[in-house]
Amino acid sequence: MQTLTRQDLWSLEDYAERRASFRAEVIEHKRNRKVAIGAHATLYFEDRLTMQYQIQEMLRVERIFEASGITEELDAYNPMIPNGRNWKATFMIEYEDMEERRQALARLIGIEDKTWVRIGDHDKVYAIADEDLERTADDKTSSVHFMRFELSDAMAEDLKAGASLSMGIDHPEYRNEVQVDAAVRDSLTNDLD
Repeated sequence: MQTLTRQDLWSLEDYAERRASFRAEVIEHKRNRKVAIGAHATLYFEDRLTMQYQIQEMLRVERIFEASGITEELDAYNPMIPNGRNWKATFMIEYEDMEERRQALARLIGIEDKTWVRIGDHDKVYAIADEDLERTADDKTSSVHFMRFELSDAMAEDLKAGASLSMGIDHPEYRNEVQVDAAVRDSLTNDLD
């Protein structure tokens, strides 16, 4: 999947005119790129479209129109676009109650390294997490992690041929596994060369 360039982005004025329809398109697209693993952990799979939206929104909110600022945003978000042989996701630990969340984050240290995907009968592929910076402290993990799942050629071929897709977490304090529904599976298959 190609990374984004300045030519792929709209000016602030153009984006203001297109924002409502583009936002609706991205929301619909994201619906098939979200996988809840139990009640409190969710993977949001990123791609070129989701990152274009993120960059356009950042440019809009920050009123960035200078070339250097646009380049900074591209440099920050392009690494989240899959390269055709991997998936990239934002992983979120979600608890509504603040105290419950604080306690959970203290118990779930290392959860980012225990999150996996599995295609058909292949081995689990564990996430490579937080390559940009460390998000776990000695006393708690972060509620947000950035993950990459590296897939083999055989895995990609099997997925394209209709193999099942499951995802899960093997943390001692949070174990869960889900079968990915067909719409999400198809959307993620489109990320692969």
